[in-house]
Amino acid sequence: MSSKADSRRTLVQDTPSEWSSILSEPAMAFVDDLVSTFRDDIDVLLKRRETRQRELDAGTLPDFLESTREIRAADWQVASVPADLLDRRVEITGPTERKMIINALNSGARVFMADCEDSLCPTWGNVIQGQVNLRDAVDRSIEFNNPDGRRYALNESTAVLIVRPRGWHLYEKHWLLDGEPVPGALVDFGLYLFHNAAELKRRGTGPYFYLPKLEGHLEARLWARVFEHAERALGLEPGTIKCTVLIETILAAFEMDEILWELRDYIVGLNCGRWDYIFSFIKKFSHRPDFVLPDRASVTMTTHFLRSYSQLVIKTCHRRGAFAMGGMAAQIPIKGDPEANAAAIAKVRADKEREAGDGHDGTWVAHPGLVPVAMEVFDRLMPGPNNLGRLREDVVITAADLLEVPQGQVTEAGLRNNADVSIRYVAAWLGGNGCVPIHHLMEDAATAEISRAQLWQWVRHGATLADGRKVTLELVRQLLAEELQGICAGLAEEDPLAGQHRRAAQLVDELISRETFESFLTLPAYQAID
Repeated sequence: MSSKADSRRTLVQDTPSEWSSILSEPAMAFVDDLVSTFRDDIDVLLKRRETRQRELDAGTLPDFLESTREIRAADWQVASVPADLLDRRVEITGPTERKMIINALNSGARVFMADCEDSLCPTWGNVIQGQVNLRDAVDRSIEFNNPDGRRYALNESTAVLIVRPRGWHLYEKHWLLDGEPVPGALVDFGLYLFHNAAELKRRGTGPYFYLPKLEGHLEARLWARVFEHAERALGLEPGTIKCTVLIETILAAFEMDEILWELRDYIVGLNCGRWDYIFSFIKKFSHRPDFVLPDRASVTMTTHFLRSYSQLVIKTCHRRGAFAMGGMAAQIPIKGDPEANAAAIAKVRADKEREAGDGHDGTWVAHPGLVPVAMEVFDRLMPGPNNLGRLREDVVITAADLLEVPQGQVTEAGLRNNADVSIRYVAAWLGGNGCVPIHHLMEDAATAEISRAQLWQWVRHGATLADGRKVTLELVRQLLAEELQGICAGLAEEDPLAGQHRRAAQLVDELISRETFESFLTLPAYQAID
């Protein structure tokens, strides 16, 4: 254990010399100040989430807030959008790994979201080395030399950089203040802003952020206060920080106007975080048998509740002068199988045509190979820099639209796929990797969350399979064991990789066996990593 100059602060991990410039005393003091100022407020919001969940468990359904009706009815718009964010037609995402950052910035996408959240396993090394990589990307000194001799460096023209810090619920156990772990969101946000705000401004851009997992406007209000405080502390002009909020919880879908209002001096758009949104739908109504979802593969963006949500994002954002970003295409190119690859690309193209046709201002992809596909669609269907002029006043969305449960079957294949993906992803996460190619899809924590949530939900409510069998804990355990055996086939019993997958299967089993639903699998999994 090593301590820094401030006696209130402890870093529960040795700090290599190459991190000393990131973990400088002024930088850590800035983060400590954010923590001291806002930690109690974060705790209050997290307790409010628990209270809201108990209300939902008791049968209350969400609706648009009566207390904020005037905000929704009034005519107002968010602050102006920086020039380099006016055209966001294709964005690529990925963790803050060094080669990934270079490839993503060079990909031809308009924006790269560097992820400190769902696609980054928050080992201390990943967290701090990620900040080193981001700093080097901002000052354009970043390079990577592959063991095979290939050298990676930035092109002359690169994507605009946006950083996603961790959600409010994730704490950083390696950084203690007054003996307590600090909010990971403030570590990620604070270190990036402190080290890069001035250089970003000098280069004609700015400190831009994606905000994840918000469950309502009060959580957005806290971010606005954090931004204001941070700008004042660093002597930045008010409104220097800009953000985009992911609408990836069912509760936030009922408070889009209010979220935009609370962040109106800083926000430039909302994003359809579709996979987390499905997970949130399962989680928030986990105790209700009338909210059981069918196989994950059949819950697509064309289902009524998801199409309603995405169109409401467009209507709400464009009325307020904000961008409405589409969702992720997780497909990755399939080498060696032209037919399968063509089918995957066709799915991506159809998804992006729906988004651009509906009026989204841009979309996400997970792999550089998909940038040209998405770019062609938006170039063809969105000839201007964005779709802000499409107000979509024809869209009328009610609470019932957002809460309509899609029809479909629960199948053994769906059970097996959820078991398989859960094991594979959690095993990779326990090994320090949060961005994992599985079955030709680039997966992050959101997919694993949906997968294990569905297993819990189907067991909890005794879902009936298409062949007439009931889903029981015994059946799911049997399929988990069979999928684990298949994954580990060819690995020796003592192989560390086999052990990693066994630990993953055990954690998944523990989560689906609990009487109450665990809010995030990353919370117990975090205790198992360094």
